[in-house]
Amino acid sequence: MQHPAGQGRIASAMRRFLDSEASGGLVLMAVAALAILTANSPLAPAYFGALHSYVGPLSLQHWINDALMALFFLMVGLEIKREMLDGQLSTWGRRILPGVAAAGGMAAPALVYVAFNAGDPLALRGWAIPAATDIAFALGVLSLLGPRVPVSLKVFLAALAIIDDLGAVIVIALFYTTGLSLPDLAGAAAVLALLYGLNRRGVRSLLPYLLLGAVLWLLVLRSGVHATLAGVLLALTIPIRLTPGKPEASDEESPLHKLEHALHKPVAFIVVPIFGFANAGVSFAGISAGVLLEPLPLGVAAGLVVGKLLGVFGASALMIRAGLAQLPAGASWTQLLGVSLLCGIGFTMSLFIGLLAFADSAAMQDLVKFGILAGSLVAGVAGYLLLRFSRREGKAPGTAGA
Repeated sequence: MQHPAGQGRIASAMRRFLDSEASGGLVLMAVAALAILTANSPLAPAYFGALHSYVGPLSLQHWINDALMALFFLMVGLEIKREMLDGQLSTWGRRILPGVAAAGGMAAPALVYVAFNAGDPLALRGWAIPAATDIAFALGVLSLLGPRVPVSLKVFLAALAIIDDLGAVIVIALFYTTGLSLPDLAGAAAVLALLYGLNRRGVRSLLPYLLLGAVLWLLVLRSGVHATLAGVLLALTIPIRLTPGKPEASDEESPLHKLEHALHKPVAFIVVPIFGFANAGVSFAGISAGVLLEPLPLGVAAGLVVGKLLGVFGASALMIRAGLAQLPAGASWTQLLGVSLLCGIGFTMSLFIGLLAFADSAAMQDLVKFGILAGSLVAGVAGYLLLRFSRREGKAPGTAGA
């Protein structure tokens, strides 16, 4: 049984985490709107020209998407490891509901997308686009609702989105990797082994991990696997405990906690907004509203709105009705439905997967952006309104006590 002081420390850490993510989501909303305005203003030529200009071996957009976003994925990896070993996902009891909800929330949107694009083999490459949830955006919307939403639902959404991110990382590694270079892969594996060795030998200084992480990023970039996955691999080797084999020694002085704390605000307020500004800009010149009825953007939008709702809420309801999980404390079924809608905000990771899926077609990338923006907007507004006008309940019919 955990001591009250320990519970207070975890609750305080989670509160800081949620507050930071929510603030970052609000910034991301503003940046996405600014990107769209810029892409449809007299500044558009300069905006697109700058993104496609080369700085050394890569264009500015590639530096942002391949290098800067590696920090985002490093942060994702650190959060996944911390939550799995020392947080809200540290036991199977805590993992079961958000885990099953995340699985349903990835499978159903993919099936909806495939249903709309079954006749187009090229478009089918984008099946994973609506499967992702943007935790910053979703928590940003929740922050606008204040105390109307119980903390338990915010924790549920954060845990679900972290598992969702893990699924997205696996999907990227398995399905969006081409032209593999075996020598570079072997080099990356060797560097990863060195990083693991540092961890096993009890090295607590972050400097050697970061230096080897930079080498790992370069080798992964050259290997054909997307370079940002180097960030996740590096995160998994960062020590979380001061004393190996003693979970009680895990605290905020560990290397993982220190690095996560150092990265949190730069990633939330610099890295992700820069990515959003560089990739959300889409020109509406010569585009009619009917473009959203084309199978590709319609599949993305429907996947985010309908697929996420069916997958997250449906999987959660089945688990709760079967007595295998409990409705989050203080939440009603209507509020769970609202949070399931918010999971349809797929901005950052959906954009990222869309860029990988259609790397050779700017036109298809634009269609993907239309679908993501439309679907995320509908899901966000619908989820907000449902939560705004719903009432909290101590229990929902058919649920066990919280």
